[in-house]
Amino acid sequence: MKRIAIIMTVYNRRDITIQCLNRLYANTFDKSKYQLRVYLTNDGCTDGTKEAVESLFPNICIVDGDGSLFWNRGMYVAWKEAVKEKYDYYLWLNDDTDLYFDAIERLLTASETHNNYAIIVGSTCATDNHSLITYGGISNANKLLTLVDQYNECKTFNGNIVLIPNMVFNIIGLNDFRFRHSLGDIDYGLRANEAGIKVVTGIGVFGECNRHSNYPIWKDSRIPLSKRLKSFYSPTGANPNEYFYFRYKHYGFVPACMTYISNYIHVFFPFLWRNRVI
Repeated sequence: MKRIAIIMTVYNRRDITIQCLNRLYANTFDKSKYQLRVYLTNDGCTDGTKEAVESLFPNICIVDGDGSLFWNRGMYVAWKEAVKEKYDYYLWLNDDTDLYFDAIERLLTASETHNNYAIIVGSTCATDNHSLITYGGISNANKLLTLVDQYNECKTFNGNIVLIPNMVFNIIGLNDFRFRHSLGDIDYGLRANEAGIKVVTGIGVFGECNRHSNYPIWKDSRIPLSKRLKSFYSPTGANPNEYFYFRYKHYGFVPACMTYISNYIHVFFPFLWRNRVI
């Protein structure tokens, strides 16, 4: 029997988390061939999420954080715990994503089609518009791949639904702990491509997740500068040190410097970009 570790991190979204887990356990894959276990980072939840998960899903492995991990580091902590058991597959899953009931079966089929030597990305759609792709693979032009009727090779991906076979993990390893919230998924996809590992979107849509459409505070000219700077430096903003590290890691010193300077210009002069999608 092959084993799948589900990697999740959660913070104060109890009802959303429980709904996600219900959809996960309702999946219709062949349970005589595959066994799954969830590894979930509770990053200091105060809304009863941990207690609800423990009551409803006692077999889940919960790793506690203190609220300072955020998404990428929370995923890292859960994944680091899971690899102690050496699973055949690792499935990243965001708790605001509702898996379709055949999602795991189709992800596994896609992985086997690629000899379990590729990262399989599951595209998601909006809950009220199933033709609107919200997250998934990202092309070489840094655009979301919206044609999901065939396998598409990607430059990188959003981390909502991502299947990583153990053979791939053995080459690439864990996500980079240097990133606190964002960039960890984008970085991982780029690392895979740089290592010669294909990143491929599975065929079809694998779940529903609405796009997070809030315009960043640090780019909003209506917000006072002090609040823009606070947002900018925060884990959920565009921390200049993390973005410099990311750009330097994948594109070199000069592009990293350009991004560093450009982001500061965004903060101090956001009106210059008010009509642009950045």
